[in-house]
Amino acid sequence: MGYLVNSFLFSLHWWAWAATFRGFEKQLESGSAHLDMHMNYHMLVRFRTLTLTGRQSPPVPSITRCVRNCCSSGKMSVNVSAGRSSSKSAPIIQEFVSVEGAGIHSRGKPDAIRFRLVSYNILAQAYVKSSLFPHSPSPSLRWKARSQAILTLLKNLGADFFCLQEVDEYDSFYKRNMEDHGYSSIYVQRSGQKRDGCGIFYKNNCAELLTKETIEYNDLVDLLLHETSLSADNQNETLADGNNGAHAKSDSPVKSSPERRGDPNDPHVRLKRDCVGIMAAFRLKDPFHHVLILANTHLYWDPEWADVKLAQAKYLLSRLAQFKTLVTDKFECTPSLILSGDFNSTPGDKVYQYLISGNSSSPSLMTCLEELPFPLCSVHAFTRGEPPFTNCTPDFTNTLDYIFFSPSDCLKPVSILELPELDSPDVVGGLPNYSHPSDHLPIGAEFEITKG
Repeated sequence: MGYLVNSFLFSLHWWAWAATFRGFEKQLESGSAHLDMHMNYHMLVRFRTLTLTGRQSPPVPSITRCVRNCCSSGKMSVNVSAGRSSSKSAPIIQEFVSVEGAGIHSRGKPDAIRFRLVSYNILAQAYVKSSLFPHSPSPSLRWKARSQAILTLLKNLGADFFCLQEVDEYDSFYKRNMEDHGYSSIYVQRSGQKRDGCGIFYKNNCAELLTKETIEYNDLVDLLLHETSLSADNQNETLADGNNGAHAKSDSPVKSSPERRGDPNDPHVRLKRDCVGIMAAFRLKDPFHHVLILANTHLYWDPEWADVKLAQAKYLLSRLAQFKTLVTDKFECTPSLILSGDFNSTPGDKVYQYLISGNSSSPSLMTCLEELPFPLCSVHAFTRGEPPFTNCTPDFTNTLDYIFFSPSDCLKPVSILELPELDSPDVVGGLPNYSHPSDHLPIGAEFEITKG
Protein backbone atom coordinates (compact mmCIF):
# COMPACT_ATOMS: atom_id res chain seq x y z
CA MET A 1 0.00 0.00 0.00
CA GLY A 2 2.84 2.41 0.95
CA TYR A 3 4.44 1.81 -2.44
CA LEU A 4 1.18 2.67 -4.25
CA VAL A 5 0.74 5.88 -2.20
CA ASN A 6 4.30 7.00 -2.92
CA SER A 7 3.90 6.23 -6.61
CA PHE A 8 0.69 8.27 -6.69
CA LEU A 9 2.38 11.22 -4.94
CA PHE A 10 5.35 11.02 -7.30
CA SER A 11 3.02 11.15 -10.32
CA LEU A 12 1.12 14.08 -8.80
CA HIS A 13 4.40 15.89 -8.13
CA TRP A 14 5.65 15.41 -11.70
CA TRP A 15 2.35 16.59 -13.14
CA ALA A 16 2.43 19.73 -10.98
CA TRP A 17 5.96 20.64 -12.11
CA ALA A 18 5.16 20.09 -15.76
CA ALA A 19 1.86 21.97 -15.62
CA THR A 20 3.42 24.91 -13.80
CA PHE A 21 6.21 25.40 -16.33
CA ARG A 22 3.87 24.88 -19.28
CA GLY A 23 1.83 27.75 -17.85
CA PHE A 24 4.95 29.90 -17.46
CA GLU A 25 6.01 29.27 -21.02
CA LYS A 26 2.57 30.14 -22.42
CA GLN A 27 2.52 33.42 -20.51
CA LEU A 28 6.04 34.27 -21.60
CA GLU A 29 5.32 33.46 -25.25
CA SER A 30 2.36 35.81 -25.15
CA GLY A 31 4.49 38.54 -23.57
CA SER A 32 2.12 38.86 -20.61
CA ALA A 33 4.39 37.69 -17.79
CA HIS A 34 7.43 39.03 -15.99
CA LEU A 35 9.13 36.04 -14.38
CA ASP A 36 11.62 36.05 -11.55
CA MET A 37 13.12 32.61 -12.03
CA HIS A 38 14.61 32.54 -8.57
CA MET A 39 11.34 33.15 -6.75
CA ASN A 40 9.41 30.59 -8.78
CA TYR A 41 12.19 28.04 -8.68
CA HIS A 42 12.33 28.13 -4.90
CA MET A 43 8.55 28.10 -4.66
CA LEU A 44 8.53 24.88 -6.66
CA VAL A 45 11.32 23.41 -4.58
CA ARG A 46 9.27 24.07 -1.47
CA PHE A 47 6.23 22.43 -3.14
CA ARG A 48 8.39 19.42 -4.02
CA THR A 49 9.56 19.10 -0.43
CA LEU A 50 6.05 19.26 0.98
CA THR A 51 4.72 16.83 -1.61
CA LEU A 52 7.36 14.16 -1.74
CA THR A 53 9.97 14.34 1.01
CA GLY A 54 12.80 11.93 0.46
CA ARG A 55 12.27 11.41 -3.28
CA GLN A 56 14.70 12.64 -5.92
CA SER A 57 13.16 15.54 -7.78
CA PRO A 58 12.37 14.97 -11.45
CA PRO A 59 14.42 16.83 -14.06
CA VAL A 60 13.19 20.23 -15.18
CA PRO A 61 14.23 20.57 -18.83
CA SER A 62 11.74 23.36 -19.43
CA ILE A 63 13.59 25.77 -17.12
CA THR A 64 16.53 26.10 -19.49
CA ARG A 65 14.29 26.11 -22.55
CA CYS A 66 12.00 28.70 -20.98
CA VAL A 67 14.88 31.07 -20.13
CA ARG A 68 16.53 30.61 -23.55
CA ASN A 69 13.27 31.33 -25.35
CA CYS A 70 12.66 34.43 -23.24
CA CYS A 71 16.10 35.87 -23.86
CA SER A 72 16.22 35.13 -27.57
CA SER A 73 12.76 36.54 -28.19
CA GLY A 74 13.69 39.87 -26.66
CA LYS A 75 10.42 39.99 -24.70
CA MET A 76 12.04 40.21 -21.32
CA SER A 77 15.26 39.82 -19.39
CA VAL A 78 15.64 37.10 -16.80
CA ASN A 79 18.03 36.95 -13.88
CA VAL A 80 19.42 33.45 -13.47
CA SER A 81 21.90 32.47 -10.79
CA ALA A 82 22.04 28.78 -10.08
CA GLY A 83 22.35 27.80 -6.46
CA ARG A 84 21.48 31.22 -5.04
CA SER A 85 18.46 31.96 -2.96
CA SER A 86 17.87 35.44 -4.35
CA SER A 87 17.98 37.18 -7.71
CA LYS A 88 19.39 40.32 -6.09
CA SER A 89 23.01 39.47 -6.89
CA ALA A 90 22.44 38.23 -10.44
CA PRO A 91 23.43 40.77 -13.13
CA ILE A 92 21.54 41.04 -16.39
CA ILE A 93 23.51 39.70 -19.35
CA GLN A 94 22.85 41.39 -22.68
CA GLU A 95 23.36 39.71 -26.07
CA PHE A 96 25.49 40.57 -29.11
CA VAL A 97 23.31 41.35 -32.11
CA SER A 98 24.26 41.73 -35.75
CA VAL A 99 24.61 45.26 -37.03
CA GLU A 100 22.56 44.14 -40.01
CA GLY A 101 19.76 42.82 -37.82
CA ALA A 102 20.33 39.16 -38.66
CA GLY A 103 21.83 36.32 -36.67
CA ILE A 104 25.47 37.00 -35.87
CA HIS A 105 26.55 33.56 -37.05
CA SER A 106 24.92 33.84 -40.47
CA ARG A 107 27.30 36.36 -42.02
CA GLY A 108 30.95 36.90 -42.73
CA LYS A 109 33.68 34.96 -44.44
CA PRO A 110 34.56 31.54 -43.01
CA ASP A 111 38.30 32.29 -43.08
CA ALA A 112 38.01 35.68 -41.32
CA ILE A 113 39.22 36.46 -37.80
CA ARG A 114 36.38 37.34 -35.44
CA PHE A 115 36.79 38.59 -31.91
CA ARG A 116 34.63 40.29 -29.31
CA LEU A 117 35.70 43.28 -27.28
CA VAL A 118 33.93 44.76 -24.26
CA SER A 119 34.77 48.07 -22.61
CA TYR A 120 33.44 48.62 -19.11
CA ASN A 121 33.93 51.10 -16.28
CA ILE A 122 33.34 48.69 -13.41
CA LEU A 123 33.27 51.41 -10.69
CA ALA A 124 36.19 51.10 -8.29
CA GLN A 125 35.15 49.90 -4.87
CA ALA A 126 37.23 52.70 -3.36
CA TYR A 127 34.68 55.14 -4.81
CA VAL A 128 31.59 53.25 -3.66
CA LYS A 129 30.05 55.27 -0.84
CA SER A 130 26.41 55.30 0.18
CA SER A 131 26.57 59.09 0.26
CA LEU A 132 27.51 59.17 -3.44
CA PHE A 133 24.94 56.52 -4.42
CA PRO A 134 21.96 57.08 -2.08
CA HIS A 135 19.63 55.73 -4.76
CA SER A 136 21.36 52.33 -4.81
CA PRO A 137 20.29 49.42 -2.55
CA SER A 138 22.93 49.15 0.16
CA PRO A 139 23.55 45.40 -0.33
CA SER A 140 24.33 45.95 -4.02
CA LEU A 141 27.18 48.32 -3.06
CA ARG A 142 29.05 45.87 -0.85
CA TRP A 143 32.31 44.54 -2.20
CA LYS A 144 31.45 40.87 -1.84
CA ALA A 145 28.22 41.23 -3.83
CA ARG A 146 29.61 43.65 -6.42
CA SER A 147 32.81 41.72 -7.10
CA GLN A 148 30.96 38.49 -7.70
CA ALA A 149 28.35 40.24 -9.85
CA ILE A 150 31.06 41.85 -11.99
CA LEU A 151 32.90 38.55 -12.33
CA THR A 152 29.67 36.76 -13.28
CA LEU A 153 28.91 39.45 -15.87
CA LEU A 154 32.37 39.24 -17.44
CA LYS A 155 32.32 35.46 -17.49
CA ASN A 156 28.93 35.33 -19.20
CA LEU A 157 29.78 38.02 -21.75
CA GLY A 158 32.72 35.83 -22.76
CA ALA A 159 34.55 38.50 -24.77
CA ASP A 160 38.01 37.84 -26.18
CA PHE A 161 39.18 41.23 -24.87
CA PHE A 162 37.99 43.24 -21.87
CA CYS A 163 39.07 46.88 -21.50
CA LEU A 164 38.17 47.75 -17.91
CA GLN A 165 38.39 51.13 -16.20
CA GLU A 166 38.31 51.97 -12.48
CA VAL A 167 39.89 48.64 -11.63
CA ASP A 168 41.02 48.42 -8.02
CA GLU A 169 41.69 45.15 -6.19
CA TYR A 170 43.52 44.06 -9.35
CA ASP A 171 46.16 41.87 -7.68
CA SER A 172 43.90 40.58 -4.93
CA PHE A 173 40.83 39.74 -7.02
CA TYR A 174 40.54 40.43 -10.75
CA LYS A 175 43.91 39.15 -11.96
CA ARG A 176 43.67 35.70 -10.39
CA ASN A 177 39.94 35.23 -10.93
CA MET A 178 40.16 36.14 -14.61
CA GLU A 179 43.14 33.81 -14.97
CA ASP A 180 40.87 31.00 -13.75
CA HIS A 181 38.62 31.77 -16.75
CA GLY A 182 41.46 31.71 -19.29
CA TYR A 183 42.47 35.40 -19.38
CA SER A 184 45.86 37.01 -19.04
CA SER A 185 46.03 40.72 -18.30
CA ILE A 186 48.06 43.91 -18.23
CA TYR A 187 47.33 46.80 -15.89
CA VAL A 188 48.35 50.35 -15.05
CA GLN A 189 47.39 52.04 -11.78
CA ARG A 190 46.68 55.72 -11.58
CA SER A 191 49.35 58.08 -10.36
CA GLY A 192 49.52 59.64 -6.93
CA GLN A 193 47.42 58.11 -4.18
CA LYS A 194 44.68 56.79 -6.46
CA ARG A 195 43.97 53.08 -6.06
CA ASP A 196 42.31 52.29 -9.38
CA GLY A 197 43.53 52.00 -12.94
CA CYS A 198 42.98 50.57 -16.42
CA GLY A 199 43.36 46.93 -17.37
CA ILE A 200 43.22 44.88 -20.56
CA PHE A 201 42.23 41.23 -20.15
CA TYR A 202 42.67 38.91 -23.13
CA LYS A 203 41.99 35.24 -23.81
CA ASN A 204 45.16 33.19 -24.02
CA ASN A 205 43.79 31.02 -26.81
CA CYS A 206 42.87 34.05 -28.91
CA ALA A 207 45.78 36.47 -28.67
CA GLU A 208 49.47 36.72 -27.84
CA LEU A 209 50.84 39.87 -26.22
CA LEU A 210 53.70 41.34 -28.27
CA THR A 211 54.47 44.63 -26.53
CA LYS A 212 52.82 47.26 -24.35
CA GLU A 213 53.20 50.85 -23.12
CA THR A 214 51.48 52.85 -20.41
CA ILE A 215 50.21 56.41 -20.74
CA GLU A 216 50.64 58.84 -17.85
CA TYR A 217 48.71 62.02 -18.58
CA ASN A 218 50.72 63.80 -15.88
CA ASP A 219 53.51 63.79 -18.48
CA LEU A 220 51.63 66.68 -20.06
CA VAL A 221 53.10 68.86 -17.33
CA ASP A 222 56.62 68.19 -18.60
CA LEU A 223 55.50 68.80 -22.17
CA LEU A 224 54.01 72.11 -21.15
CA LEU A 225 57.31 73.19 -19.62
CA HIS A 226 58.81 72.94 -23.11
CA GLU A 227 55.82 74.61 -24.74
CA THR A 228 56.70 78.23 -25.54
CA SER A 229 54.11 79.12 -28.13
CA LEU A 230 51.13 79.43 -25.80
CA SER A 231 50.61 83.09 -24.96
CA ALA A 232 49.14 84.38 -21.73
CA ASP A 233 46.06 85.54 -23.62
CA ASN A 234 45.50 82.09 -25.02
CA GLN A 235 45.92 80.58 -21.58
CA ASN A 236 43.26 82.80 -20.10
CA GLU A 237 40.91 82.16 -23.02
CA THR A 238 41.45 78.39 -22.79
CA LEU A 239 41.00 78.18 -19.02
CA ALA A 240 37.71 80.05 -19.25
CA ASP A 241 36.38 77.61 -21.85
CA GLY A 242 33.85 75.13 -20.44
CA ASN A 243 32.14 72.00 -21.69
CA ASN A 244 28.42 71.40 -21.80
CA GLY A 245 28.94 67.65 -22.07
CA ALA A 246 29.14 66.87 -18.39
CA HIS A 247 29.99 63.90 -16.26
CA ALA A 248 28.42 64.54 -12.88
CA LYS A 249 30.20 61.81 -10.91
CA SER A 250 33.66 62.53 -9.61
CA ASP A 251 36.35 59.90 -10.00
CA SER A 252 37.34 60.26 -6.37
CA PRO A 253 35.49 59.25 -3.20
CA VAL A 254 34.72 62.85 -2.31
CA LYS A 255 33.83 65.36 -5.02
CA SER A 256 36.80 67.59 -5.55
CA SER A 257 36.65 71.32 -5.08
CA PRO A 258 38.85 73.89 -6.84
CA GLU A 259 40.75 74.37 -3.58
CA ARG A 260 41.58 70.68 -3.28
CA ARG A 261 42.70 70.51 -6.91
CA GLY A 262 45.10 73.43 -6.63
CA ASP A 263 45.16 76.73 -8.45
CA PRO A 264 42.89 76.32 -11.52
CA ASN A 265 44.72 79.17 -13.28
CA ASP A 266 48.06 77.33 -13.16
CA PRO A 267 48.24 75.04 -16.24
CA HIS A 268 50.88 72.88 -14.57
CA VAL A 269 48.56 72.18 -11.67
CA ARG A 270 45.59 71.91 -13.97
CA LEU A 271 47.13 69.15 -16.09
CA LYS A 272 48.21 66.97 -13.18
CA ARG A 273 45.07 64.86 -12.83
CA ASP A 274 46.64 61.40 -12.22
CA CYS A 275 44.78 59.84 -15.18
CA VAL A 276 46.26 56.93 -17.13
CA GLY A 277 45.88 54.68 -20.14
CA ILE A 278 47.44 51.52 -21.49
CA MET A 279 48.09 50.29 -25.04
CA ALA A 280 49.31 46.97 -26.33
CA ALA A 281 49.96 45.07 -29.53
CA PHE A 282 48.54 41.55 -29.83
CA ARG A 283 49.04 38.85 -32.41
CA LEU A 284 45.68 37.27 -33.19
CA LYS A 285 46.16 33.57 -33.77
CA ASP A 286 43.29 32.03 -35.69
CA PRO A 287 42.58 31.41 -38.56
CA PHE A 288 45.59 33.52 -39.61
CA HIS A 289 48.02 35.82 -37.84
CA HIS A 290 47.19 39.52 -37.62
CA VAL A 291 48.50 42.26 -35.34
CA LEU A 292 45.97 44.31 -33.38
CA ILE A 293 46.77 47.44 -31.37
CA LEU A 294 44.36 47.90 -28.50
CA ALA A 295 44.28 50.92 -26.19
CA ASN A 296 42.24 51.52 -23.05
CA THR A 297 41.93 54.79 -21.14
CA HIS A 298 39.98 56.83 -18.61
CA LEU A 299 40.02 60.60 -19.12
CA TYR A 300 39.45 63.25 -16.48
CA TRP A 301 35.90 63.72 -15.31
CA ASP A 302 35.25 67.39 -14.50
CA PRO A 303 32.94 69.10 -17.06
CA GLU A 304 34.35 72.50 -16.09
CA TRP A 305 37.86 71.42 -17.07
CA ALA A 306 37.14 70.54 -20.70
CA ASP A 307 40.55 71.84 -21.78
CA VAL A 308 42.24 69.20 -19.62
CA LYS A 309 40.23 66.40 -21.20
CA LEU A 310 41.01 67.76 -24.67
CA ALA A 311 44.73 67.93 -23.90
CA GLN A 312 44.60 64.35 -22.65
CA ALA A 313 42.81 63.20 -25.81
CA LYS A 314 45.43 64.84 -28.01
CA TYR A 315 48.28 63.35 -26.01
CA LEU A 316 46.60 59.94 -26.18
CA LEU A 317 46.41 59.97 -29.97
CA SER A 318 49.96 61.28 -30.37
CA ARG A 319 51.24 58.43 -28.18
CA LEU A 320 49.10 55.93 -30.08
CA ALA A 321 50.53 57.16 -33.39
CA GLN A 322 54.08 56.70 -32.09
CA PHE A 323 53.20 53.25 -30.77
CA LYS A 324 51.64 52.24 -34.08
CA THR A 325 54.80 53.27 -35.94
CA LEU A 326 56.93 51.28 -33.50
CA VAL A 327 54.78 48.16 -33.88
CA THR A 328 54.65 48.48 -37.67
CA ASP A 329 58.44 48.70 -37.95
CA LYS A 330 59.34 46.15 -35.26
CA PHE A 331 56.95 43.42 -36.38
CA GLU A 332 56.84 44.33 -40.09
CA CYS A 333 53.08 44.43 -40.23
CA THR A 334 50.07 46.65 -40.89
CA PRO A 335 48.25 46.59 -37.55
CA SER A 336 44.59 47.30 -36.95
CA LEU A 337 43.81 49.78 -34.18
CA ILE A 338 41.01 49.98 -31.60
CA LEU A 339 40.69 52.54 -28.81
CA SER A 340 38.18 52.15 -25.99
CA GLY A 341 37.44 53.54 -22.57
CA ASP A 342 35.58 56.03 -20.45
CA PHE A 343 36.22 59.38 -22.12
CA ASN A 344 33.98 61.39 -19.77
CA SER A 345 32.73 63.19 -22.86
CA THR A 346 29.31 63.18 -24.47
CA PRO A 347 28.62 62.72 -28.20
CA GLY A 348 29.29 65.92 -30.08
CA ASP A 349 31.37 67.68 -27.45
CA LYS A 350 34.93 68.92 -28.02
CA VAL A 351 36.76 65.73 -27.08
CA TYR A 352 34.42 63.56 -29.14
CA GLN A 353 34.68 65.86 -32.17
CA TYR A 354 38.45 65.88 -31.94
CA LEU A 355 38.70 62.09 -31.79
CA ILE A 356 36.57 61.55 -34.88
CA SER A 357 37.62 64.55 -36.96
CA GLY A 358 40.60 66.34 -35.47
CA ASN A 359 38.52 69.49 -34.99
CA SER A 360 38.20 70.72 -31.43
CA SER A 361 36.91 74.23 -32.30
CA SER A 362 38.61 75.71 -29.24
CA PRO A 363 42.09 76.72 -28.10
CA SER A 364 44.14 74.06 -26.38
CA LEU A 365 46.55 73.93 -23.49
CA MET A 366 48.90 71.96 -25.74
CA THR A 367 49.40 73.62 -29.12
CA CYS A 368 52.14 71.12 -29.96
CA LEU A 369 49.50 68.35 -30.14
CA GLU A 370 47.12 69.86 -32.66
CA GLU A 371 47.39 67.45 -35.58
CA LEU A 372 45.16 64.38 -35.60
CA PRO A 373 47.51 61.48 -36.45
CA PHE A 374 44.87 59.14 -37.87
CA PRO A 375 41.09 59.04 -38.33
CA LEU A 376 38.87 57.24 -35.85
CA CYS A 377 35.26 56.10 -35.97
CA SER A 378 32.93 55.18 -33.12
CA VAL A 379 31.54 51.65 -33.41
CA HIS A 380 28.06 52.73 -32.35
CA ALA A 381 28.01 55.81 -34.60
CA PHE A 382 29.19 53.61 -37.47
CA THR A 383 26.45 51.02 -36.91
CA ARG A 384 23.29 52.21 -35.15
CA GLY A 385 24.13 55.62 -33.73
CA GLU A 386 25.46 56.47 -30.29
CA PRO A 387 23.32 55.02 -27.48
CA PRO A 388 21.25 57.40 -25.34
CA PHE A 389 23.32 56.54 -22.28
CA THR A 390 26.14 54.39 -20.92
CA ASN A 391 26.24 56.02 -17.49
CA CYS A 392 23.08 56.35 -15.42
CA THR A 393 22.51 58.05 -12.07
CA PRO A 394 19.67 60.30 -10.90
CA ASP A 395 21.95 63.33 -11.34
CA PHE A 396 23.40 62.42 -14.72
CA THR A 397 22.46 60.07 -17.55
CA ASN A 398 24.33 60.21 -20.85
CA THR A 399 26.91 58.48 -23.03
CA LEU A 400 30.52 58.64 -21.83
CA ASP A 401 31.98 55.31 -22.99
CA TYR A 402 33.11 54.50 -26.53
CA ILE A 403 34.86 51.96 -28.70
CA PHE A 404 36.70 53.73 -31.53
CA PHE A 405 38.44 52.00 -34.40
CA SER A 406 40.64 53.11 -37.23
CA PRO A 407 38.68 52.31 -40.42
CA SER A 408 40.33 50.00 -42.91
CA ASP A 409 39.37 47.62 -45.67
CA CYS A 410 40.13 44.58 -43.53
CA LEU A 411 38.56 45.59 -40.16
CA LYS A 412 34.85 46.13 -39.58
CA PRO A 413 32.35 45.72 -36.73
CA VAL A 414 29.75 43.02 -37.40
CA SER A 415 27.78 42.98 -34.15
CA ILE A 416 27.32 45.09 -31.04
CA LEU A 417 26.33 44.40 -27.47
CA GLU A 418 22.73 45.36 -26.80
CA LEU A 419 22.01 48.06 -24.22
CA PRO A 420 18.86 48.56 -22.14
CA GLU A 421 16.37 51.32 -22.84
CA LEU A 422 16.04 54.35 -20.58
CA ASP A 423 12.66 53.14 -19.34
CA SER A 424 13.84 49.59 -18.71
CA PRO A 425 12.84 48.43 -15.18
CA ASP A 426 16.42 47.39 -14.44
CA VAL A 427 17.66 50.95 -15.15
CA VAL A 428 14.90 53.18 -13.76
CA GLY A 429 16.08 54.81 -10.55
CA GLY A 430 19.75 54.80 -11.52
CA LEU A 431 22.78 52.53 -11.27
CA PRO A 432 24.38 50.62 -9.63
CA ASN A 433 21.70 48.20 -8.49
CA TYR A 434 21.12 44.46 -8.24
CA SER A 435 20.97 44.08 -12.04
CA HIS A 436 23.94 46.32 -12.89
CA PRO A 437 26.95 46.36 -10.51
CA SER A 438 28.38 49.64 -11.82
CA ASP A 439 27.02 53.09 -12.59
CA HIS A 440 28.20 52.45 -16.16
CA LEU A 441 27.01 49.83 -18.62
CA PRO A 442 29.38 47.53 -20.51
CA ILE A 443 29.59 48.31 -24.22
CA GLY A 444 30.87 45.80 -26.73
CA ALA A 445 31.43 44.93 -30.35
CA GLU A 446 32.37 41.93 -32.42
CA PHE A 447 34.92 42.69 -35.13
CA GLU A 448 35.82 40.83 -38.28
CA ILE A 449 39.24 40.96 -39.89
CA THR A 450 39.77 39.68 -43.42
CA LYS A 451 43.00 39.16 -45.27
CA GLY A 452 44.08 42.23 -47.18
